Amino acid sequence: MTEVAKFREMDIKRNIELIRAELKGSGAKLIAVSKTQPVEKILEAYHSGQRLFGENKVQELLAKRELLPPDIEWHLIGHLQTNKVKGVVPFVAMIHAVDSEKLADEINKQAMKAGRIVPCLLQVHIASEETKFGFDRDELLQFIRQPRLSDYTHISFRGLMGMATLTEDKEQQRREFRSLRLLFEEVRAAHSPALGMTELSMGMSSDYTTALEEGSTMVRIGTSIFGERRNINQDKT
Repeated sequence: MTEVAKFREMDIKRNIELIRAELKGSGAKLIAVSKTQPVEKILEAYHSGQRLFGENKVQELLAKRELLPPDIEWHLIGHLQTNKVKGVVPFVAMIHAVDSEKLADEINKQAMKAGRIVPCLLQVHIASEETKFGFDRDELLQFIRQPRLSDYTHISFRGLMGMATLTEDKEQQRREFRSLRLLFEEVRAAHSPALGMTELSMGMSSDYTTALEEGSTMVRIGTSIFGERRNINQDKT
């Protein structure tokens, strides 16, 4: 049985309970990835006790937020364009994919206007696919060591995020997750006052158990909760 196969297409509550049982003892948080899912399915997860939801696209997130309970904590987990930052900064619980200095600058600027400090994760490119976004190791270390890091007065950097290669090779995924965890520990050991380094967001439906074994504190799971998405061309989260 594969990691995804044990979950049932139409039983959202049961699926959430199964994942929570696996997370028990790890301290990891479950981000239910609701991208492309209808409001009805999200409400079913909500009424099963789920409060943390992840969306990839700003426009979709804004539309759903208007229709769903106000106590949902929305996480923006997809690639964020600078011209879309303004729309989410006033309310988003966390931005998982800060993948450039330019994006960090814009988030800080818009957060300052909104009068709030936005929790963010720095995305690191750990996969073999070139299509995924993120800092490489050297770029990340250069970013966090720059003197102007303390200028990000309206961003709370909480940790790192990464996506492993979409492959059946579990050992390759383990190596990629481990590399991110080691980088996380290296950055945390630097004790920069501008970096909190408490969260390590890694693991999706097909690889989250491996990610948990390698130290993930947040897993982003969609397919194993809601079933296959309507857009079959998207990666499985």
